[in-house]
Amino acid sequence: MEATRGRLHALVKGKVQRVGFRAYVLQQAAANKLVGYVCNLEDGSVEVIAEGLQPGLEHLLTALRGGPPGAAVDAIDVTWGSPRNHYHRFEIRPG
Repeated sequence: MEATRGRLHALVKGKVQRVGFRAYVLQQAAANKLVGYVCNLEDGSVEVIAEGLQPGLEHLLTALRGGPPGAAVDAIDVTWGSPRNHYHRFEIRPG
């Protein structure tokens, strides 16, 4: 059975800025062969848009719940959808 492609939009809240969270997400996305981006938001949260195979997206979501050392994730607002195919790699965007 072939894995389906999907899209994950996550808003990660808590102590997630100035702790290497974006670099951590980039590593996790690369390990799971995902495309999209991660960026800091003005309210102190981190936004993640990722597209790829569903198992990789689920692994990324699990990783987001833990975060890197020094992070403290309080909540994640998650929206699932169909990929839009706008991305060719995963990147850190300024925020």
